Amino acid sequence: MGNTDSKLNFRKAVIQLTTKTQPVEATDDAFWDQFWADTATTVQDVFALVPAAEIRAVREESPSNLATLCYKAVEKLVQAAESGCPSEKEKQIVLNCSRMLTRILPYIFEDQDWRGFFWSTVPGAGRAVVNEMDDDGARPLAESLLLAMADLLFCPDFTVNSHRRGPDSVEDMQTIDSCEYIWEAGVGFAQSPPLNYIHDLNRTELLRLLLTCFSEAMYLPPSSDNTILNPWVSFFCSTENRHALPLFTSLVNVVCAYDPVGYGIPYNHLLFSDYREQLVEQAVQILIVTLEHDGGGLAHRPPSPSSMEDQDSVGPDNLFVNYLSRIHREEDYDFVLKGLARLLVNPLMQTYLPNSTKKIQFHQELLVLFWKLCDFNKKFLFFVLKSSDVLDILVPILFYLNDARADQSRVGLMHIGVFILLLLSGERNFGVRLNKPYSVHVPMDIPVFTGTHADLLIVVFHKIITSGHQRLQPLFDCLLTIVVNGEYLCTGSICWSNMHMVLYLFIQPSFDQERNCNLVYAIIRKRNLFHQLANLPSDPASIQKALLRKRKSPDAITGISRTSSQETVSMEGSRPAVPAEPGTLKTSLVAIPAIDKLTEKSQVSEDGTMISVLKMEHSHAPHHTPQADHTTQADHTPQAVHGAIVGASDTESVLSWKCKLPLQTIMRLLQVLVPQVEKICIDKGLTDESEILKFLQHGTLVGLLPVPHPILIRKYQANAGTAMWFRTYMWGVVYLRNVDPPIWYDTDVRLFEIQKM
Repeated sequence: MGNTDSKLNFRKAVIQLTTKTQPVEATDDAFWDQFWADTATTVQDVFALVPAAEIRAVREESPSNLATLCYKAVEKLVQAAESGCPSEKEKQIVLNCSRMLTRILPYIFEDQDWRGFFWSTVPGAGRAVVNEMDDDGARPLAESLLLAMADLLFCPDFTVNSHRRGPDSVEDMQTIDSCEYIWEAGVGFAQSPPLNYIHDLNRTELLRLLLTCFSEAMYLPPSSDNTILNPWVSFFCSTENRHALPLFTSLVNVVCAYDPVGYGIPYNHLLFSDYREQLVEQAVQILIVTLEHDGGGLAHRPPSPSSMEDQDSVGPDNLFVNYLSRIHREEDYDFVLKGLARLLVNPLMQTYLPNSTKKIQFHQELLVLFWKLCDFNKKFLFFVLKSSDVLDILVPILFYLNDARADQSRVGLMHIGVFILLLLSGERNFGVRLNKPYSVHVPMDIPVFTGTHADLLIVVFHKIITSGHQRLQPLFDCLLTIVVNGEYLCTGSICWSNMHMVLYLFIQPSFDQERNCNLVYAIIRKRNLFHQLANLPSDPASIQKALLRKRKSPDAITGISRTSSQETVSMEGSRPAVPAEPGTLKTSLVAIPAIDKLTEKSQVSEDGTMISVLKMEHSHAPHHTPQADHTTQADHTPQAVHGAIVGASDTESVLSWKCKLPLQTIMRLLQVLVPQVEKICIDKGLTDESEILKFLQHGTLVGLLPVPHPILIRKYQANAGTAMWFRTYMWGVVYLRNVDPPIWYDTDVRLFEIQKM
């Protein structure tokens, strides 16, 4: 049958289904086979030939026909899982049923009255692969579907290579050991099966349906109740699924082993189709969706992760989370870290031939996966920070933050990047690793400089604060906390210290001159700014004058320009961060908690270990550091001056803002050092900044500055608010990334809103 005839017959069957007013008997195989046995349509064909309006019409006007269509499709998948798809026709039936269910399921989920349909037992449909032949022994339709898909994902000659010893041998699907059929070498599996693009395509189709099954979460409104679990994910990641371990391993290995560049032949991605890329995208989306589902995203931290094979160890009910938290071999950590770093850095790569190298687009999903790895597996987090390999993750994150800062459609990307840095910065080694010189220059529109990765981080944070869009203000507290947490970082460059900003105020003011002489020198050079801040008026009359000046020039109060006029030429190959193009879709996000709700406090003891600190009363918190509990993100930003001088409590707000600045410490530093620097310049006729820096580096302020408080580090702490934020962000990314076919487009999604820029 020609492809055109096949599409025509399929369309006729759809029309018949929508126009029949009487229920079609489930035993009418001639009618139902039109949808999967007699057609050869692609998933794109199914979406085009089964319009949304007709699905809803059948749902409302012929509900029994829709119910029968669903359970007949599931029944076909169950039968195929039992038989192992020995014929090409059976393989085609599996693909057609998968495509039909992928098309229909979102319209089942959007209707509250239908949402429980798949969790009911339909007589005669989707019977479990057991010997019970009566209807009481039938599984719910959802369970039958999920178990069938799990089996089919390890079906020889369909999704995996066969291990048959001879032409007459048969592999029994019910006794097959799927751990021998893991898709790719890597974590817990040493053999690398030969690539088979047909298998990759079939896996992709099944994973797409699996992701659609999990998407019921999109059709429920946001809730802070973490006890509401997704039943599809709960069952699939439970011990009921005998393939849970090999499937988890297959997904992780396929993602982390993927190399989009390959042998690096220019433009090879334009000449040949890369079917592995489609599989990797679906695999990483399945991973982040299943890993999100454990107490709403709250981290499970077993006391001592054991071998993944130790099935008896205590862990979360979600086996995927359990397996992830128990990965422990350093070679596995190395494989995962290098794989994720390779993929995250891919979009940053520059070549002499424009667009000659494939650029992946699923970096947001990779960032969520990395965050989950660090949050669930603390040994992996320590491994990441043990060496400078963490910088291979840091640099791409800073690139994405810098690139997306002006684009409101990518505000979620900004949040996840900052959350990861906040998580990393809670460990003492983070600041130490940032001291490595930055030499691999990626194409960012930031000033060219010579310095360390700490300099790169500060420069990017400065760009976000001074030239990012206004919706990023809730992140400013996190940015400044990351800098403060990196107490051990040194600044090897004068570049960021020269920038005209108030970031200095919030860095731990112990002023280690030997390490941070550039910072001290910059404070001296910008001393007029600090004098202005110290003398900032707080009486109503002065505030009203400032308001009038603000209307004429928004930057008149602070003198800080958001255009960063002092910056030098940007790096070669960079492009400026631009707003989203008109018509760009974005999904809404729930609000993130304040910084004191996002983090818990830890204190660095004298021996360098981290100890948790009980929540302090506000009056006992060190008032000169940003670790003190604050109510809003505006407390730390120059823009807070603008917001604080509006309303009846203007004076109190300004006074409150000023008291949190460590001006006493800085003014004392200026009082001591400015005369010394001026004297040495006059006495020795110094004009070279390097000589002044040497003087500052070897000077001492011991006994002259206030005694610093013990170092407090804010460590990221997952909670209900962040869990819901991650859920809305993650599903928003999945929604927007799946446009071919557009699985959820134009359905009644309730977890977030879809907006056009």
